Amino acid sequence: NKVQVAFGMTRQHKIISGVWQSKEHRITVVDRCMIEDSVASEIAITVRKLLAAFKMTAWTETEGGFLRHLLIRRGFATGQIMVVLIAGTPVFPSKKNFVSALLRAHPEITTVIFTVNNSETNLLLGAREEVLYGSGYIEDVLCGLTFRISAKSFYQVNPVQTEKLYSLALEYADLKGGETVWDLYCGIGTISLFLAQKARKVYGVEIVPQAIEDARRNARLNQI
Repeated sequence: NKVQVAFGMTRQHKIISGVWQSKEHRITVVDRCMIEDSVASEIAITVRKLLAAFKMTAWTETEGGFLRHLLIRRGFATGQIMVVLIAGTPVFPSKKNFVSALLRAHPEITTVIFTVNNSETNLLLGAREEVLYGSGYIEDVLCGLTFRISAKSFYQVNPVQTEKLYSLALEYADLKGGETVWDLYCGIGTISLFLAQKARKVYGVEIVPQAIEDARRNARLNQI
């Protein structure tokens, strides 16, 4: 339910997209992957075409440029789609027209976010986000609970296996109803809220402020 796409330029100034190979410092062109969401792959191809149509560039280590990465999240149960444009520069030419063209091609997109990351870092997203369309988050349903997911929030990428994994964790925990549980690195509270149904109290611990905000909202959303 999560796809990350790197963008770059060839020596012939053609825009390419795919998987970033950090050791080689180059992009391997990939349009489709069998374990990734097919709708997300189509959106990535559309963004690449729109960049060319709008006479925009992709980011390179040597020359800079505009689009650096694309992050796409899709709610497995809800179908809601988030598109995050990660740029190497805050200058976004024809921003409204670009987003309008993207939404015309993919009306299924529910929110679009813009962020800038021009630093040499392993972090994908920039510090500040600008919501260009929609609410700035998506929701999904996991283990019978509804979760709000922001761009920076951690969320398991394979929801089918996640439900099996969480159920097994609950079985092994063998909670009787009187325990206090600590969920370390809790993210948006998926495990915390799942275990809260069987424990007396659950503490979620997390270093990412945005994830904790989502976790608190998710607790209220599920009346926990």
